[in-house]
Amino acid sequence: MEFNQNNSILLQSVYPDLKRLASIYMSRERVGHTLCPTALVNEAYLKLCSSQTIESKDKQHFLAICGRCIRQVLVEHSRVKNALKRGGDRTFMTLHEDACCDSNSANLDVDIIALEESLKKLEKLDKIQVRIVELRFYSGMTIEEIAKILDLSESTIKRKWMMAKAWLYKEIKQ
Repeated sequence: MEFNQNNSILLQSVYPDLKRLASIYMSRERVGHTLCPTALVNEAYLKLCSSQTIESKDKQHFLAICGRCIRQVLVEHSRVKNALKRGGDRTFMTLHEDACCDSNSANLDVDIIALEESLKKLEKLDKIQVRIVELRFYSGMTIEEIAKILDLSESTIKRKWMMAKAWLYKEIKQ
């Protein structure tokens, strides 16, 4: 389906969730970051509107699509900033799970571009793990919600989530 009135209504219904997630993302950024939560959500909205087609099954699936757009906006913003500074200060974000995940995980300050590059490497090994990271980290979904969207068991999602976190931690720390 194209981005139409139904998607616009759906976007309005997930807007508070997106603002909450964007606030969390921006609180992880280094001081002096030029995007604010509202700008991040608005950029993601513009990216959604520019898409030719958006196929969303329900609110959770649409939130997952929005999370992917937020990821793309953060990566693009970081790349532009780095290009302007010719490799100067890169954009860092704390990879933790406050709002959406178990709170006993360790925090990891990561370069957003390093995270993106690591996710691309991981995608060659296991696309499902990358999708789980997107849904968990960028869309703030629970294990149960992810299991429903991906049509996998919760135990499979938990196992792949743990493997993805460990792999990313190792990859980014290198």
